[in-house]
Amino acid sequence: MAAPCYLGWDFSTQQLKVIAIDEQLRVIYEDNVHFDKDLPEFKTQGGVYIHSDRLTITSPVLMWVKALDMILEKMKSSGFDFSQVRALSGAGQQHGSVYWKKGSIQILKNASSELPLHQSLKGCFSVSNSPIWMDSSTASQCRALEKAVGGAQHLASVTGSRAYERFTGNQIAKIYSQNPEVYKQTERISLVSSFAASLFLGTYAPIDYSDGSGMNLLQIWEKAWSKPCLDACASGLEERLGCPVPSHSVLGPISPYYSQRYGFSPDCKIVAFTGDNPASLAGMRLQEGDIAISLGTSDTLFLWIQEPTPALEGHILCNPVDSQTYMALLCFKNGSLMRERIRDDCASGSWDEFSKALSSTVAGNNGNLGFYFDVMEMTPEAVGIHRFNRDNQKVSSFPKEVEIRALIEGQFMAKRIHAEKLGYKVRK
Repeated sequence: MAAPCYLGWDFSTQQLKVIAIDEQLRVIYEDNVHFDKDLPEFKTQGGVYIHSDRLTITSPVLMWVKALDMILEKMKSSGFDFSQVRALSGAGQQHGSVYWKKGSIQILKNASSELPLHQSLKGCFSVSNSPIWMDSSTASQCRALEKAVGGAQHLASVTGSRAYERFTGNQIAKIYSQNPEVYKQTERISLVSSFAASLFLGTYAPIDYSDGSGMNLLQIWEKAWSKPCLDACASGLEERLGCPVPSHSVLGPISPYYSQRYGFSPDCKIVAFTGDNPASLAGMRLQEGDIAISLGTSDTLFLWIQEPTPALEGHILCNPVDSQTYMALLCFKNGSLMRERIRDDCASGSWDEFSKALSSTVAGNNGNLGFYFDVMEMTPEAVGIHRFNRDNQKVSSFPKEVEIRALIEGQFMAKRIHAEKLGYKVRK
């Protein structure tokens, strides 16, 4: 008899991924569906549609449902034993939103196991293309929200972040003002995470505290929707969002659809899905005092904090592991592309040479300091290359090895400074 196992799902921008682990946390199965390659009929690029204004960026909702059908069929063909799955949960790209048309809950509840799920749900969405985290078309809605609640800092103090164009409240406000009939036809608004959980649950899954705190709508201290923020975005919004829940909530058993079609046990539990960044904090098992830094095109820093101080830069989210504590998230645009540019200029394009140059200089760089922003940075808002020598005088250049250490030390000092501004305390 097969041993019990657990499924984790990741509804990300470019693909849907699944992993199965046993009770010793060993990986026993993994697979993915790549949206562009495996679902070419949707004609996405990088899993998205970039609209003509270059600001509006969306993804087709049915593509996500069809990807789920496809991956489950692949698992079935491989002989995967669904009956041994005790529970499942997952993550979704943060800030994306899904709009369920009136009457959709009945279709979701009564989906026929004879059909792939995407065929049953094809008429269920009042907005067929979901706004996602890459969208930056809601500048006017952001200004209106900040003005309505008494300014950017007050909004950050309530919701954990000032108004951001990708945040869900501002995306809802845009739909409400530009397409009031579409909003009127909508009975429920999900995040990508709660949408994914809904597919497995067979009814609308609640938004969890952690992903919900990336919407500019949730009071992060009280764990409840902020009425002034809701009112500033759209009327009747609270009933469309439902009540938020802790990120580790067991939502209920799996929908009968999956038992009938794939052989899941009716006792398989659905645990609330959350956002991809909170899921990273949980998955890396961070504790208070820890910092995780992802060095990518943009660098992302996240950490567990007890007493946050929300600021105009960065984000405070409810902690997915312990809903009485918080996580801070900082994003730095000038990440790997900046490091690669200095590598090319100062180390002949070689990371080995770059590393040797870095090792040849001392920590502290003899007082030489640099701040490097090829593109407009958001944390802090600055651009340009700024070099200072040990006498705090601005200089136009450094020797190559000094430049390399100044870049690395400057980037990491900035991360620590901004983390401390959000409430991080360095352990002695």
